[in-house]
Amino acid sequence: MPLVTSKEMFNKAYKGGYAIGAFNVNNMEIIQGIVEAAKEEKSALILQVSAGARKYANPIYLKKLVEAAVEDSNLPIVLHLDHGENFDICKACIDSGFTSVMIDGSKYPFEENIRITKEVVEYAHSKGVVVEAELGKLAGVEDAVKVSEKDATYTDPEQAVEFVERTGVDSLAVAIGTSHGAYKFKGTPSLDFERLEIITKKLEGFPLVLHGASTVMPEFVAKCNEYGGKLPGAQGVPEDMLRKAATMGVCKINIDTDLRLAMTATVREYFVNHPEEFDPRKYLGPARDAIKQMVQHKIKNVLGCSNSIL
Repeated sequence: MPLVTSKEMFNKAYKGGYAIGAFNVNNMEIIQGIVEAAKEEKSALILQVSAGARKYANPIYLKKLVEAAVEDSNLPIVLHLDHGENFDICKACIDSGFTSVMIDGSKYPFEENIRITKEVVEYAHSKGVVVEAELGKLAGVEDAVKVSEKDATYTDPEQAVEFVERTGVDSLAVAIGTSHGAYKFKGTPSLDFERLEIITKKLEGFPLVLHGASTVMPEFVAKCNEYGGKLPGAQGVPEDMLRKAATMGVCKINIDTDLRLAMTATVREYFVNHPEEFDPRKYLGPARDAIKQMVQHKIKNVLGCSNSIL
């Protein structure tokens, strides 16, 4: 099976009231852990590459690893560019075989965001590639994306309709209170479901996306801190909120921080308990297993997309 686009999987997700997991990848072990979980859960999958991942691992290495995952698993897998910052980066990824790209023009004024997004859409669609865009600004830090809390803005429903109509984009990331990084909320977590409901009604049948949607799982935070980490007050999006969003038109939920925490917590624990070890396979193997177990939990209990390939 070749790499696929997200069109069919989003259509099924929308009708089925679930979301597809979009997991950020940086190396072989992360990809293997995610894919093994999806194989066992019979779940469609989006593997996405950020600017930081492209710089760290070299895009061709990541693409070949994802192609190996497709060959090994025979799962429907989308290779997606996360937070493409301009047309040239999106074009380079399209030309190299990505099946989905995100153009993030959310930092620009509305009209400029439309112009840039439309340019990417026209090129991508001519190559059979789908496009995600973003309207509104999420707070937080993720690789090259840095938005202060005071600069964050929620998505305007009326603008969302106009944006989709004028750009021809295939999916839209909306800002309803999630944020990037491990520190998503200072107080009680809250998402603007009223706003999401309005957007969903105005864009009936259209797939929406949630960025910054890691739950920052407490067990991994606690383990990191227990074995020498310093993550006081780290807090993510509660799982029940994400599950609710998946029944309200959100067809893609992005997860990155939870992957990092699962891997880091496991490696920290291993080094403390086995200070004599220096073989990377000894600590990356358990880290890969932790990612697999975490992703399985997400697929079954948060995303609701188990058996989505049946």
